[in-house]
Amino acid sequence: MESAQGANRVEPVSIGSHRCGPGNPLLIIAGPCVIETESLAMHIAETLVKITNRLGLPFVFKASFDKANRTSGKSFRGPGMDDGLKVLEKIHRELGIPVTTDVHLPDQANAVAEVCQLLQVPAFLARQTDLLVAVAQTGRPINVKKGQFMAPGDMQYVLEKTRQNGGGGTLLCERGTFFGYGRLVNDMQSIPLMQSLGAPVIFDATHSVQQPGGLGGATGGNRAMVEPLARAATAIGADGLFFETHPEPEKSPSDGPNMIPLAEFEAVLSRLKSIGELVRSWRG
Repeated sequence: MESAQGANRVEPVSIGSHRCGPGNPLLIIAGPCVIETESLAMHIAETLVKITNRLGLPFVFKASFDKANRTSGKSFRGPGMDDGLKVLEKIHRELGIPVTTDVHLPDQANAVAEVCQLLQVPAFLARQTDLLVAVAQTGRPINVKKGQFMAPGDMQYVLEKTRQNGGGGTLLCERGTFFGYGRLVNDMQSIPLMQSLGAPVIFDATHSVQQPGGLGGATGGNRAMVEPLARAATAIGADGLFFETHPEPEKSPSDGPNMIPLAEFEAVLSRLKSIGELVRSWRG
């Protein structure tokens, strides 16, 4: 892998009417972890649209139709692909915003691509060749989360797989690295290192504070560290930020301990926008 100093040129990626990469505003990908009900997903999306419009930031709504990777087999997984995609399609159509969701299996890719303007590959699946090829072949842009077990340089092979099979563009996403049992750490060097591969980089602030299995049969986390980590990622030059948010995180059936309460989201994002604008002013 080339050093950040000898970087390949980062190619901006188009997501609907938005562009993510050098010369573009900080992209925000946000929403609840999982679709619980259509009304709740729509409420969160409408609130986030108002916030990002006020701040002048490009926004992609995210929610999963299936949380296939859960600590316990008894955990809530979501409404399933068919019902979940109907919710995402309605949000896209009525609010006029790009939407994204996780793709877990190659045979899901085409159906998801018919609805979503950005396809997301979960971290645990970042090395799955058949899945990467399938999502790339849809022609949609892709957001691939770096596996918690992978070094930044390993993502060059992800890019090789996606770029050889599709022209929609690929975002890479940093979301923490395993550090012993039940903990993740963030090496902020991974952001410029992955950018040196020629791809825009998103920082997943909420999953970075996860404590896998920290609640016994469920994942724990520390939401107090979400904003500090997002500040650091923005300061080092991340092209976008990923958050999960919920009106009542304690009642969320998935990842509640990591989420930013929806009522606090605008203040957090406003502070991060200030940092992002300062960093971009240095670049000219």
